[in-house]
Amino acid sequence: MLLAYRRALPLLRIPFSLFLMPVFWFGLSALRGPLDWGRAAGVFVILHLLVYPASNGYNSFYDRDEDSIGGLERPPPVTPELLTLVRGFDAAALLTALLLGWPFATLILVYLLVSKAYSYEGIRLKKYPLLSTAVVVVFQGGFTFLLVQTGSGASIGQLFEKTNLLLALVSTLFLCGSYPLTQIYQHQEDARRGDRTLSLRLGIRGTFGFAALGLLAGAAALSLAYWLRGEPRHIPLFVIGTAPVVALFGRWAWLAWHDPALANYRWTMRMNQVSSLCLSAAFMAMLLLRGQ
Repeated sequence: MLLAYRRALPLLRIPFSLFLMPVFWFGLSALRGPLDWGRAAGVFVILHLLVYPASNGYNSFYDRDEDSIGGLERPPPVTPELLTLVRGFDAAALLTALLLGWPFATLILVYLLVSKAYSYEGIRLKKYPLLSTAVVVVFQGGFTFLLVQTGSGASIGQLFEKTNLLLALVSTLFLCGSYPLTQIYQHQEDARRGDRTLSLRLGIRGTFGFAALGLLAGAAALSLAYWLRGEPRHIPLFVIGTAPVVALFGRWAWLAWHDPALANYRWTMRMNQVSSLCLSAAFMAMLLLRGQ
């Protein structure tokens, strides 16, 4: 029995969940005033070690991928034990979230339910390219940005301050640019299941073009938000921190434009790793500048 659970555990893709770290650090970096690092650490653990893995596992349970998926080049077969693990992680996420307050726990519950609707065969939002993209970029972007701040102790006034909401929109724009790139190597697998993802609809070249527009719009909105907040020194930090990401994206887009076979799993994972590390480093540097 224990061996069966150990075999199912990789499908939770816990290391892959860490690729979503930038939204966490972005949300913290936007808070003003003293930061409760204990609460922030709790939010990090709940999101990256419980919520995201549960969502990954649930998605794998219904997708039953045979080809590479995010964080696993060769996914193991899906077994009933995977769903049991997912339920355990869901319960642990909700119970620990309650320790940080019912508003945070409510947001966690909403996130978990939406992530289930994305994959569950009776609803399967993933089948609808525009709707599924909108759901993912909003909930993994702006919603999570505000969720992180809520769990970290932000007041209602802080959450709904205009420039903070603009930064939440930035999170959504960045996700809008990056999300189709995570689908670019799965076109055959998605087509086989009947999932008409946005990347599949756009094609390889269209996916790169769409990603460039989304990321450019996010960068422009971010610069505007920092200017309005009286934090222009954050802009060069962001530019410097994301320079490796821009360089890698440009090189990958150029190569894949001429050889579509390079829009593959390994390039996608390399892009995810570099962008996650660089963006996280940039937002962490902004946190240090706060002097907290």
